[in-house]
Amino acid sequence: MAGFKNFSDDSGPMADINITPFVDVMLVLLVIFMVTAPMLESGIPIQLPKASGKALPKGEAPVTLNISKDSKLFLEKEEIPFSLLNKKLQQFYKNKSNQEIYIRADSSLTYGFVAQVMATIKNAGINKIGLVTLPPGQ
Repeated sequence: MAGFKNFSDDSGPMADINITPFVDVMLVLLVIFMVTAPMLESGIPIQLPKASGKALPKGEAPVTLNISKDSKLFLEKEEIPFSLLNKKLQQFYKNKSNQEIYIRADSSLTYGFVAQVMATIKNAGINKIGLVTLPPGQ
C-alpha cells in the first residue's frame, strides 16, 4: 500500500482544538446572566399605588413609561425629559401597530403631574393608556 500516509505517528502538530475551557466559560456566563437578569428588570425604584381590579390578559410585552418619585420619566429604560416626551413617543411609536402604553407612577406623585403626562401621551397620538397598580393585599 504505497502512497498512503500512516496517521498513527505523532511526529506532526496536533490539529484538534480543545473547546473544554470555552464551554466552561460559557456555562459560567450563562449562570451569571440567569441570576442578574431578573434584577435588571426593575431598575427604577417606584412605589406603586394600591387598587383593586382585574389583571389584564397577557399578550405581547407592553411598553411602559415609568415616573419616579422625583418626577423623572423613563420610556422603557431610557430617561426622557418631560419637554421631549411628545417627540420621543411619536418616534417610538412611528412603526408600531400596537398604540398602547402603561404608566407606572410612584404613589407620592401629584395627580396634576400624572394628568399632564397622560395629556402629553394623548397628544402624541397614543389612545390606549393604562395605569399600573398593586393589588390591595401587597
